[in-house]
Parts: sequence; structure tokens; C-alpha cells
Amino acid sequence: MASNSGQMSEKNLTTKDWGKEEVAKFIKEHDIKETNLKMSDCLNRLKKFEKRCERLWLHNSIKAHFKIKDEPKVFNDPIHGTMEIHPLLVKIIDTPQFQRLRHIKQLGGTYYVFPGASHNRFEHSIGVSHLAGEFLKTLKSKQPGLNITERDILCVQIAGLCHDLGHGPFSHLFDDMLIPKLKEQGKPVDGPGGKKWTHEQASLSMFDHMVDVNGLEPLMELYGLKLPGDCEFIKEMIGGPLNDGQYEYRPNNKAFLYEIVANKTNGIDVDKFDYFARDCYHLGIKANFDHRRLFMFSRVMKVDGNLHICFRDKEVNNLYDMFHTRICIHRACKHKVTMSIQMMIRDALLKADGELHLSGAINDQEAYTKLTDHVFEKILHSTSVPLEEARKILERLVCRDLYKLVGEAKLKDQPGLKLAQEMIDSLKEKLEKLGGDIEDIVSFYPLLRFS
Repeated sequence: MASNSGQMSEKNLTTKDWGKEEVAKFIKEHDIKETNLKMSDCLNRLKKFEKRCERLWLHNSIKAHFKIKDEPKVFNDPIHGTMEIHPLLVKIIDTPQFQRLRHIKQLGGTYYVFPGASHNRFEHSIGVSHLAGEFLKTLKSKQPGLNITERDILCVQIAGLCHDLGHGPFSHLFDDMLIPKLKEQGKPVDGPGGKKWTHEQASLSMFDHMVDVNGLEPLMELYGLKLPGDCEFIKEMIGGPLNDGQYEYRPNNKAFLYEIVANKTNGIDVDKFDYFARDCYHLGIKANFDHRRLFMFSRVMKVDGNLHICFRDKEVNNLYDMFHTRICIHRACKHKVTMSIQMMIRDALLKADGELHLSGAINDQEAYTKLTDHVFEKILHSTSVPLEEARKILERLVCRDLYKLVGEAKLKDQPGLKLAQEMIDSLKEKLEKLGGDIEDIVSFYPLLRFS
């Protein structure tokens, strides 16, 4: 950060205005010592700065000045047991942007069919971060020649922790079912630059916002990250290459790092390892896939001139179990009653959009931070006339008066999808003659999504 040679203006403090010299001068002028750096006391002394993000940035800069590092914390998890969490990860967890994930169901409306599926994106994200660290530490111990550094491990753990920051209410219901319908209605739901909105891209925007408003940059540097490059590396691991389809922030001899959190090569990554184990646990599905064993039999090898994470040949049956686990979870998530409930939630959100401005929140990080599954209760318990239609749908849902399945077909190819649409159009025409509410009765959604 650039240092200003002129007199400091405390009223105009921003994270871009002060460098280490200004921070040191502020510490001296205010007689701040290492012994009186309690967060609450320090922030009270910084109240002259209007914006909370400025106070947090300065507090973290003061900690970095004194090189004060916190101790790791121990979390207990029903899936992975005892987990030691790096202090920088704890700081990220303790932000409003990450705490928001406590209120977003991992499996959306599936909870209304499988009563154990009450888990949220919050614990999943912590689990992914933990597995990312464990996987990389295993590779480091087995192959010291890879030169995996503590900085690499921390960056990968942060990517695992933040990979789902952009999920909307009810997780995939929001981007797979609601966003396309909003787009059909002409709502402004494209991502930055007119690109298709995805929760992955939203995660990148939320990550930048989280780092900025919580003043995390000084702490990142304190714990050994090199900015801005490592923040861009973290974003590459979450969303893929940022420019021209090429990874930029790690050299070719560390290209395998991009296959830990979100593997764009074959889809086998720690994100799936956590949700396989966690979803099965909460759904009551038996899972035979053993990710710990797969870690032990993984090596980085050169394939077609590039370094990739590879698995021992005898692990083939374990990998078969992995794909079988995935199909079992998808069956639960695409259960006909689950889909009926998902459609009802989607329709309620669609009808509430004019009043609640859900579509306007997706590119406004402050508004999006406040958008969670709580929107369900907000609609259900409202007395607002504009929300009446949406409220009636959710009242039907909680009373188990659900949309009915009137037929289904198993389709194998694209012509089959066209035929299915023709069948739906024909069915709608027949039902219209009966005077029914067609939108209530007929919907179509693919059973499985493999991408």
C-alpha cells in the first residue's frame, strides 16, 4: 500500500491511503501498546473512523505491526472429527459474509422430505477447507520434491473455505431453478460483464467483498500470503482461470494445486469428498467411498506434459464407490416429492421478487449478504398484500398440499427432450379444457444433472 508523505487525515482513512509508515505513526501518536490490543478496546478507540471496514483494517494493521499471531482453534465435526483450524481461517469464518452460510441449507428443499438433511453450507465449507489441507499435507509428506509450501497449503485451505460464499437461498435451487425463470421474465440477473450468473462467480465477488469490508489484507500478509497475487490464486482455485483460459498465479510445476478444491480436469476433488460423506450422513444413506484411503494412494505425476493428481490402479473400486455414492445422493435430491417442494419454493420466490427485489440483490454484495433461507419465513409470516400469492404457496407447502406428479419419462438423448416437451404441451392443452391451474400442475425438470 502506498505511503502518503503529507499529514495524515484520520477522517479520510481508507485501506488504500495508509501504508506501514502511517500505521506506525498512528500507533505512536495514540500510545498503543501490544498489551492493550483487545479487539473491543481497540475498536472503541478507533470510533473516530466512520466506516467499520476502516476500523477493522486499522486494527488488523496494528496486529500485523506488532506481529501478533493468534493460536489455531479446534473444531469438532460429526464427519471429520477433531479439526485444527488455522487462525487466519478462523478470522474468515468470523465474518458476516461467511456466517451467512449458517442459514443456507446444503440440500435446499430436500430437508422437507429427508428430515435429517438439516445441514448447511457453513459446516460443509469448513469441512472442505479441512480436507484440502489434509490432502495437500499428505502429498507433501509423500512427495517432498513437489516443494509444497505452508503458503500453498494456506491458500488452498482458504479456497476450500470460501468456494461456496456465493450460494443463494436453498443452494442449487437458486441458480438452477430460480435464476433461469427470473431471466425469462426479463429481470437483470446476469453476472458481471453480462456473463451468465453462477454461484461460483458470485463466490469470487463475495470473496473480494469479504476481504475488503473486514480489513483482512494485513492479516493475510501477517500469515505469509503475498498480495494481491495469492488472492487471485485463491479465486482461480474456486472459479477456474480468470483470463484467457490460462492459470496465472502458480507455475506449471504446481499446476496440480488447482485440482484440490474444484478439479476442472476430472471433477474428483475435496468439495465432493466432503459433501459425499456429509450428505450421506444426514440423508441416512450408507456410503462406502473412503476419501482418506484415496489420499494415501494419490501421487502427482506428469501426464501429457502436465502435472496432475493421479490415483493408484488398485483404487479403482474405491472410485466406483465414489460415483455410486454420487448417484445415490442425486436420487434423493431429485426425488419426485423433493422436486415438487423445490418448485413450490421457486414459484413463491418468483412471485415475491417484485416486493423483495431478490433479483436486484445478486450483484449487490451488501444486499446479497442478507439474502438467505430466511426469505422463506419472511414470506410465510408476512401480512403484505403484494406477497399474498407467494405466501399462499408456502402455506400449502407447510400443510403438505404439494404439487402433484402427473407423469414422468426417462429420456436418453436430445430428441427425447424435444419429445418430452411435446408431451407436456399436449398434456397442458388437455388439462386446460378441465379448467385447472396449469402452472400449478405441470412442470418439467431433468432428473439428473451431470455437469
